[in-house]
Amino acid sequence: MSDTKAPTQRPLSPHLQIYKPMLTMMLSIVHRITGVALYVGTILLTWWLIAAASGPDYYDWVNAFFATFIGRLILFGYTWALIHHMLGGIRHLIWDTGRGFDLDTVEFSARLILLGSIGLTILVWVIGYMYLGKI
Repeated sequence: MSDTKAPTQRPLSPHLQIYKPMLTMMLSIVHRITGVALYVGTILLTWWLIAAASGPDYYDWVNAFFATFIGRLILFGYTWALIHHMLGGIRHLIWDTGRGFDLDTVEFSARLILLGSIGLTILVWVIGYMYLGKI
């Protein structure tokens, strides 16, 4: 017969309680979340395009929804998700060339993506409001 030992009280593989949250880990999670957000945002974009093709009454109704505070918040979030996901994709393209894997560059690019996505989103919205004549 085999000699069996009592099971240990430690996890068999690394668990979330062991890892300290790092910026690069959080950006990886956010990258996946923005991918899902882009999927939902694309459904909203499709809704807007269908409304445009359906006639002026329905189009005006959909535009009225997007003109509300909640609608603009959704559009702002969609813009940020799009830009954040794009910058993360560019980072991955650079990694595909074998560059940027040293820890300092990884940390720098993570901060650059975070600040760049926020800054570019605000810039896009400021330019959009300037174009509409609301600023």
